[in-house]
Amino acid sequence: MALDRGRLASYDALLLTAGIWFLAKFFRYAFPPLFPTFQADFGLSNTLLGTAFSGMMIVYAAMQFPSGALADRFGSVRVIAAGAGITVAAGFLLTAGGTVPIPLLGTVAALPVIIAGMVLVGAGTGAHKTVAIRLLSRIYPQRTGRALGAFDTFGTFGGVAAPAVVVALTDAAGWRVLFLGGGLFGLGLLAGFVWRVPRRLPDGDAPPGAGADGDGDGEGREDEDGTEEGRRAGGIGRYARLFADPTFSTFVGVNALFGFAYNGAVAFMVLFLVDATGLSSVTANLLFSVLFVVSVVQVATGDLSDRLGERLVMGATLALAAAGLAGLLVASGPVLAGVAVVAFGVGSHGFRPVRGAYLVQLVPDSVAGGSMGIVRTILMGSGAVSPAVVGALSDAVGYGAAFALLAASMAAAALAAGLLSRLGSSGTA
Repeated sequence: MALDRGRLASYDALLLTAGIWFLAKFFRYAFPPLFPTFQADFGLSNTLLGTAFSGMMIVYAAMQFPSGALADRFGSVRVIAAGAGITVAAGFLLTAGGTVPIPLLGTVAALPVIIAGMVLVGAGTGAHKTVAIRLLSRIYPQRTGRALGAFDTFGTFGGVAAPAVVVALTDAAGWRVLFLGGGLFGLGLLAGFVWRVPRRLPDGDAPPGAGADGDGDGEGREDEDGTEEGRRAGGIGRYARLFADPTFSTFVGVNALFGFAYNGAVAFMVLFLVDATGLSSVTANLLFSVLFVVSVVQVATGDLSDRLGERLVMGATLALAAAGLAGLLVASGPVLAGVAVVAFGVGSHGFRPVRGAYLVQLVPDSVAGGSMGIVRTILMGSGAVSPAVVGALSDAVGYGAAFALLAASMAAAALAAGLLSRLGSSGTA
């Protein structure tokens, strides 16, 4: 029994890190189900809603490389804790906007506060996943694929909870209560994370390659030339050199295409199902939840990547996601739409832990955080512009053209992932 309790306690870092990711996804994916409410309350167009969501995602994308590079320098726990604090602040701001006076600003109209809150959500949550992947790979080195699968699955359930909470609260207590509860929950997670997680790291919160005191004198993997001059070069050059490897560059392209397709589809999934497929708002929100419920597949795909190899699993999951998006274009009725949503969800969520495990193997430890930041900056940068593009296209020529573009992007990602299998292994892996 004591052994079982010890094993359970060893997963506290995973649960707390995944809990913060759950909150990040909960806040982010509360906005698409609220779009119909915002349209009714503020008279917003698809273009404006898509642009606001893109603004949040642009800030999210912009945080990827800085957060990874800062984790390389100052340690993962500090960066994740700072991001969680900003996310909590965003929740409280969204709660207060338009309802109670804000210090120095008075009572601010709801719409500007929504936009400001979305920007803060992007900034706070953008500091998390890039750093969390490296953090969990250090704490669970023999179970990286499985740990990342569990991490992504737990976090993605924020997308399951968000539409259900929106439906439950919008007509009763109001949507602001959603963000108040999230802020309070985040405070508890932040305290637990700072208290427990440093104990699970072999060197505390020292950055990779540093000694236990974090001064950089400990042993770690060197830069590519293995010389003192190589170590001193530092800066952006260490990361830019990675693009000379065709495997790394192709992998970045896969992620960019995936990010564009996934974020555009998720941002407008509810409105697409209501306006283009003719489903009721309740059914559309239910299917939006199902999209995230199927994220449980990440545990299986993470484990499969440990057994069969990341490249094979990446290609298969992306192909399934592309088929799901194509199916949405011809779906009629809730059953066919549900099948397409499930296929898209299984494929896109199944891809996530595999790409993280692959990247850990692809780059040196000394630049792991910044390298993940680069990949996720490009991934989320392409995904950030997608909602604005989808919103504008749907207003101009309809949802069919917009979602056809997303399906083509996902199919191109699957083809590029297939190319990875034909390329030689990276010299840094």
